[in-house]
Amino acid sequence: MSPLLELARNPIAYVARRWTPTQRTLQRATMAAVVMSVLIVVTGGAVRLTGSGLGCDTWPKCTDDSLFATAEMGMHGAIEFGNRLLTYVLCAAVGWAIVASRAAKPRRRGLSRLAWTQFFIVLGNAVLGGITVLTGLNPYSVAGHFLLATSLITVTVITWQRAREGDEAPRLLVGPRLRQLAVVLTGASAALVVVGTVVTGAGPHAGDSRDVPRIAVDWETITRVHAAFAWLVVLLTVALWLALRAADAPPGPRARVRDLAVVLASQVVVGYAQYFLDMPELLVGIHLLGSTLVWIAVLRVLLSLRERGAPVMAAGPPPAADGPAKPRTGSDPDASQGDGSGRSAVPVA
Repeated sequence: MSPLLELARNPIAYVARRWTPTQRTLQRATMAAVVMSVLIVVTGGAVRLTGSGLGCDTWPKCTDDSLFATAEMGMHGAIEFGNRLLTYVLCAAVGWAIVASRAAKPRRRGLSRLAWTQFFIVLGNAVLGGITVLTGLNPYSVAGHFLLATSLITVTVITWQRAREGDEAPRLLVGPRLRQLAVVLTGASAALVVVGTVVTGAGPHAGDSRDVPRIAVDWETITRVHAAFAWLVVLLTVALWLALRAADAPPGPRARVRDLAVVLASQVVVGYAQYFLDMPELLVGIHLLGSTLVWIAVLRVLLSLRERGAPVMAAGPPPAADGPAKPRTGSDPDASQGDGSGRSAVPVA
């Protein structure tokens, strides 16, 4: 088969046969997808907070007569169209993660599948975003749009973590009760995110200056429910941190819980500030960014409780461009190889 025909039939496989990414390149590719998945959520929030949700009043074109925003559409059209263009940057980042994961050697099929999952989530959310515009910013489709974007963040974070570790069977670094507590914390955090979308759907920032339907619940009541879930997550985080200290857990999990506590404290302060200051747009946007960071921190806590060994890279010349590799030690909070104390990890059932 000629190289051109091979490239046309399967360009990713063609590249994978001729290029092997370094470990650092693989990690950077998967991290780029994480960064872009957060950025697309924040810019989507900016669209809503500036009332630009219908700046482009149809989909997939911006207007019935134009694929692009025009000068007559003003700031709202530019903001909404800019957010749509950013989706292509997100696709590029996800594409880089797909190619780097497929080209890794030895081949890592699980990592490659995770990267492809990102692509399908982006595709599905693009369609849901179009439905949101075509239905005039229906609050339920807006909520679904955000939750699917959160699903993308979840998969990109897991992909990034898997790129930094090997493919051995996972082994727990803590006892099963501590892991159960972390799972409860993750579930409570997921509920916090879902209730937060209801607060958004019932709140004052509808996404457009026109008459946009809202979720038919009392905003004050659902806000208090949201605050209750936030305090539940805080209490579970403190409980997990104390339990990890009492069990003399490895430094990695304790560091991740400490990171979560810092992000949560900041988010609680911003949340109450926006509530008492009557929901100013800037604070709402910061709170939205904080919600993504809280969710990422929760995922990192859960993923830090197990290890999969070090990544195995194909034999070959050392990656001089990436600099010398540094040994991983138990004092490194990000190390995925336990705590360096010689204690054996507990096999995962």
